[in-house]
Amino acid sequence: MTHPELTRTEFSKNEVETFHRDGYFVVRALIPPDSINAMKRITSRDLATHQGDIEYEAELSYPGAPESLEAEGGRTARRLRQAISRDPVFAKLVKEPFLVNRLQQLLGPHIVMPLIHHNCIMTKQPRFSSDTGWHQDTRYWNFTTGDLVNIWIALGEENPHNGCLRILPGTHFESAQRDRLDDALFLRTDLEQNQSLLARAVPVDLHSGDVLFFHARCFHAATRNYSTESKQSVVFTFRALENRPIAGTKSADWPELLLS
Repeated sequence: MTHPELTRTEFSKNEVETFHRDGYFVVRALIPPDSINAMKRITSRDLATHQGDIEYEAELSYPGAPESLEAEGGRTARRLRQAISRDPVFAKLVKEPFLVNRLQQLLGPHIVMPLIHHNCIMTKQPRFSSDTGWHQDTRYWNFTTGDLVNIWIALGEENPHNGCLRILPGTHFESAQRDRLDDALFLRTDLEQNQSLLARAVPVDLHSGDVLFFHARCFHAATRNYSTESKQSVVFTFRALENRPIAGTKSADWPELLLS
């Protein structure tokens, strides 16, 4: 059987326009089941063995996270870093035309993948996951411009009950004033002036194999996982060749992959 999205390796004109207007677009069933299954196997293996570079919920102290690494649930993984080095399936996937062609439509002909930002398997575990506030990914990134695109690959079901992403459409055009953010650069939900913005929130429900393309300046958030099953997503970031990391910053600390 032909995989539904593999007959198309590009966005339509309307889809590109929707992305530029809203800051995000979902392509359904884009990733073939064999790739999804391989990534799920690697994720299960590395979660079980705590293999490789791991960020734990307790290290961030977001609402809902264990108080410390020594507390109950303290070794609950938030994300497995450096996904590209965990198995060849990840490196092969980011070179696929059905991803690269679409990224070229959004960013230009020459696509670079930073290995320091995202490049991870995000997880939300039952019981000990946390709430992530409204933020722009570019808050701690340093490039010539903030025009980067993330792809979020669902390895299973993602919905409001298990902590799917929520997005504020169109906020990739907006630069929130510093006084509307807290000390960690999350959008403050207690301010009256932010309420009309927060009212635009859209949950992004995904199924296994779906891919969310979203602008790195688009505000997004997620609750903790209230289900009894682990939620897992593979996340990568991309930039145009000319949008270079600023020397001397964390964004310039790691090598990158030139994809096109």
